[in-house]
Amino acid sequence: MKVKVIIERGSDGSYGAFIGSTSIPFGIIGDGKTVQEAKEDFLNSYEEMKVYYSENNKKFTDCEFEFQYDVASFLSYYGAILSLAGMERLTGVNQGQLSHYVTGRRKPSKKTIEKIESKLQAFGKELNQVEFI
Repeated sequence: MKVKVIIERGSDGSYGAFIGSTSIPFGIIGDGKTVQEAKEDFLNSYEEMKVYYSENNKKFTDCEFEFQYDVASFLSYYGAILSLAGMERLTGVNQGQLSHYVTGRRKPSKKTIEKIESKLQAFGKELNQVEFI
């Protein structure tokens, strides 16, 4: 079963990962100082839940996770690959503004989120069409 996991940056600068729906009979959370730590903690909690279900002779729902990010978490996680200057060129959103989102000083509007998403998705589609010779 595919399950959406939401990764968000907390007001204290840490990151949390949690299941975004109630389609499975258990809840799992993860947290950490970085997005990667939150993901690892989440996956560890999933493995612990598997063991718990097994030890209690309960039927366990195996899951495949699809991680979704808030803007701050996305920019933080992919910041080593996509610089804020590059993100500005790609999305048209000023890198100073993007920096505010990363640090949590500001939250993007719904319109800005949609703009960033659509530009990144268009970029991804373009990458899928690339062929090297």
